[in-house]
Amino acid sequence: MTVGRFFAAAVALLASACATTPIRQGTSGPVEVQILAINDFHGALEPPKLLVAAKSLDGRDVEVPVGGAAYLAGAAKALRAAQAHSVTVSAGDTIGATPLPSALFLDEPAIDALDLVGVEFNAIGNHEFDKGSDELRRMQMGGCEKHTSRQPCRVQPFDGAGFRMLAANVLTADGRTLFPGTGIKDFGQVQLGFVGMTLKETATLVTPAGVKGLVFADEAAAANAAVAPLRAAGADAIVLLIHQGARQKGGYNDKSCPELSGDLLPIVDRLDPAIRVVISGHTHASYVCTYRKPDGTNVLLTSAGRSGMMITDIRLGLRAGGQVPEVRSVDNVLVQGEGFTAGGKQVAISPAFRRFDPDPAAAALVARYVQASQAEAQRVVGRLSAPVTKDASPDREFTAGNLVADAQLAATRRHGAQVAFINSGGVRTDLVPGRDGTVTFGQIFAMQPFGNNLVVKTLDGAQLLRLLEQQFAGANSADDAAILLPSAGFTFRYDLERLAGQRIVGATLDGRPIVPSTRYRVTTNNFLASGGDGFTVLPEGTNTVDADVDVDALEAYLKAGAEAPGLGRIKDVNAAGRR
Repeated sequence: MTVGRFFAAAVALLASACATTPIRQGTSGPVEVQILAINDFHGALEPPKLLVAAKSLDGRDVEVPVGGAAYLAGAAKALRAAQAHSVTVSAGDTIGATPLPSALFLDEPAIDALDLVGVEFNAIGNHEFDKGSDELRRMQMGGCEKHTSRQPCRVQPFDGAGFRMLAANVLTADGRTLFPGTGIKDFGQVQLGFVGMTLKETATLVTPAGVKGLVFADEAAAANAAVAPLRAAGADAIVLLIHQGARQKGGYNDKSCPELSGDLLPIVDRLDPAIRVVISGHTHASYVCTYRKPDGTNVLLTSAGRSGMMITDIRLGLRAGGQVPEVRSVDNVLVQGEGFTAGGKQVAISPAFRRFDPDPAAAALVARYVQASQAEAQRVVGRLSAPVTKDASPDREFTAGNLVADAQLAATRRHGAQVAFINSGGVRTDLVPGRDGTVTFGQIFAMQPFGNNLVVKTLDGAQLLRLLEQQFAGANSADDAAILLPSAGFTFRYDLERLAGQRIVGATLDGRPIVPSTRYRVTTNNFLASGGDGFTVLPEGTNTVDADVDVDALEAYLKAGAEAPGLGRIKDVNAAGRR
């Protein structure tokens, strides 16, 4: 079934399912409806040691420690308390790339935490697919069926999400959506419709095997196709929840939104005029913007950062009959958590901003899973001579990635591996050893939380050079490159002033130039091996061998003690001129 035929079928199906539109009494004026919105929670059960730069009412610059599931749940409940009509929603990445207390238990506690926050609708994001569509279905439906290397339901039975996952643009082989595409919140006098979706590039951001058979359709087309059936079902206004985002140069609640930009805007430009509120995510940015489309209509765009650091409080005036909703107020509200110390800097609770009482049930949930993970998190796995970081050099190289690549090569030498590559997005944090050089499992898990398997393949030299070119071509570009960090002994040089496909100007292994006809054994994670991040050369590889889990390889490498690697494996020949 083509995407166009799917949308037509979906419209007919939803319209027939909702053919009996409720008859409601007229109202004398608009009904105030509150929407509380979050995005990119990423299983942040504990306060994530994040701060937001803010200004107090008297104009002072202050730093506010934010986040934590218990504080987020408490904030949501407090903000809803005085509202007769309220709904809480999320714009995706509720799970995936999560800290150890959630990830170790397959993100079951993250789902339970968001139930306690009161989420009713969630637009799935790319990270919801990190462990594949079958495991994502388990997140919705519950149960203990095993889809990964980890055992489900280790702490308690898992009932699944109490909120509804929405996936209007994610199509299965039979042309249906993976999850419902829309939902309606009935407030009696008025009804509010929601369309939920992920970005169409999701297939290039997750392990392809996990989304095999799925089609990620155009976002605007999917949203527009949902408008008429939602109207027929009684929706008086329609809100888009989308895991795609924007950025701006102002503060977290700056309504002027200076230099607003991002991939979300071309999607919004094409939306049906009935969609006047867009709740977004993906970029981890925070904004509250009134965006004027080319046709002159205004659309409210919001995003609440990440990891439960804030919650967007939107107040709309709705009238029955589908009139344009009135935006009465909108603010990103900081969720002040707990003070912390990082890098020798102390960030204290700020009396200039409200601190919501933590929700007792959410606090108990967090404590239960933190305790369950504590022994594993604190286990010493090895030693490292010095810190490695994600601070990129002018050549786009960083030492944390080099360490991971070295570990993956060491783990796969027995399979004939000669070089290993790690994608920059596959390394999530710095790795800072203790004063005695020790490193814990919690640290390396935070650095590599995905649980990817290592894969060794044979590529000839011509394929290897094409692989390096794909860092800057195809799905990637010179401005938005997907850098591959290589293991020790491999170097490459690039020139971004050359044409795409001709930017690699040198590559060597153990000091010898890569020969197009020579065969090389190459290690990557399974995400890259199946074509993730736009590296379509890698699926062409032969003599494939599946090897260790990435975090296990890093643990083994550190066990006997490891030297922190330096830089010098990647060279941008024009970097000096851009400094």
